[in-house]
Amino acid sequence: MNKYRVATIAKVVVAAALAVSVCAALPAAEPESGRPSHPLDPVIAWAEKALEKSAQIKDYTALLVKRERVGDELREYEFMRLKVRHEPFSVYIKFLKPEAIKGREIIYVEGRNDGMLLAHDSAGLGDLVGTVSLAPDGVIAMLGQRYPVTMIGIKKLGERLIEQAKRDRQIMAPCEAKFVKGAKVNGRPTQCVEVAHPSRHPDHRFSSARVFIDEEMGIPIRFESYHWSDDPKEGQVLVEEYTYSHVQLNVGLTDLDFDPKNPAYDFD
Repeated sequence: MNKYRVATIAKVVVAAALAVSVCAALPAAEPESGRPSHPLDPVIAWAEKALEKSAQIKDYTALLVKRERVGDELREYEFMRLKVRHEPFSVYIKFLKPEAIKGREIIYVEGRNDGMLLAHDSAGLGDLVGTVSLAPDGVIAMLGQRYPVTMIGIKKLGERLIEQAKRDRQIMAPCEAKFVKGAKVNGRPTQCVEVAHPSRHPDHRFSSARVFIDEEMGIPIRFESYHWSDDPKEGQVLVEEYTYSHVQLNVGLTDLDFDPKNPAYDFD
């Protein structure tokens, strides 16, 4: 047997061993409806458990830091104070950074204002225009955003992750998943799972992604995803990242927290 063939066989054995180690890092999953288990099965079960925890949350406040790639541009970090109530789904946002949008406020309440969001800027031309009603998924509201305000929040994030994982499960392409021990977000212990697609597939929304679930609260507090770069030298590029900190659960938010007439807000 020549040296080239021996080296090739060795590489195959190593690759197989790595694949086994990745699968071994995950808890065993029971086949669904006779289907063979998939590396994403324990991830889906893990995420659904976290979503069940989210269902016990009536409302919360948090600081959200996000960064998104919109088109070909990786935009600046955005810092915002957030209030969310689940029934009816209600959102209040006040932007803290960057300077260009500092002071902007947004209110959205499902079933009110004809399905529109209310927004205003606190400086410049926006301050002169005053409060405006915008379609959440309309062109103006979506400027510089990957998702509409109707998809913001911890519970919405968990729902989106599960939906995507179930979709990926149906794709006949290599998939790896592993749990990462000892991960922390802003000093808080978390459970982290990483999902990676070793090869491109047109239906994959990311090449790799990580989700972090707070061990104490049992809810997702950070998500980050990457995509293959068109430049081979770059490998992967960041697509989106969201981090929730200073989370306070079930604080008893009322209609006034989502009312533009709230005297603590600057809506006119």
